[in-house]
Amino acid sequence: MTPRFRLFSIIAAFAIVITACGGDDDGGSMIGSYELVAADTLTVCTDAPYVPMEYEEDGEFTGFDIELMRAIADDLGLGLSVVNSGFDPITSGLAMTAGDCDIAAASITITPEREENIDFSEGYFNGDQSLLVKKDAGISTLADLADKNIGVQTGTTGEAYANANNPGGTIVSFENPGDLFTALEAGTIDAILQDLVPNQAKAVEDDTVTVTETYQTDELYGFAVKEEGAEDLLSAVNESLQKVRDDGKYDEIFEEFFPTA
Repeated sequence: MTPRFRLFSIIAAFAIVITACGGDDDGGSMIGSYELVAADTLTVCTDAPYVPMEYEEDGEFTGFDIELMRAIADDLGLGLSVVNSGFDPITSGLAMTAGDCDIAAASITITPEREENIDFSEGYFNGDQSLLVKKDAGISTLADLADKNIGVQTGTTGEAYANANNPGGTIVSFENPGDLFTALEAGTIDAILQDLVPNQAKAVEDDTVTVTETYQTDELYGFAVKEEGAEDLLSAVNESLQKVRDDGKYDEIFEEFFPTA
């Protein structure tokens, strides 16, 4: 069920020295001076389903973001726990400051606006925008949606792109990304404007829909931590991310969810 994509080239340079891990008196665990939510575990907030990046399968969370985060946790000698918290609490930083998780992995595009509330890891994935429509809708471009309903997910760069490039249609926002596909199928909306990854995944799974346009935005996804107090954790994650890229594990995970052959 995983879609086929070309490998995106994302270059990140890292020069970070990881601080040794140790326990604390409260039963939590530390990376440097940063206390984790749960002892010896990296607790990750996500926003699922967002196939193939984060979703549940057989009662367990998986997807490209989750498995990459799992590889990073393994490198840090930690277990992994995933919390489905929703997108707004992640991008506002509330999920992390409230102690719901240590870090978020939810295909979060790095933007200056979001960096006012959260800190990002180095970029790990390219996130261009795209337009998904029903094949028989007679819609080829964004301009064809002048008097139609354009579905977006609330608080995303897809919503921002739709608002900035709206041809005169009605922008309809959904909190849950899975509701976009339900609305398109029901005819409540005429198109979905969001990241290429989930739209193309849907097009591979469902032969009644197609991606008609892709909008290159040079966006990068990053993992997110709270704005202040997680510097040691972020440094450790950045170094582990580079290790995962260098030892070929990143490419293995990419091939699992975006097979090239």
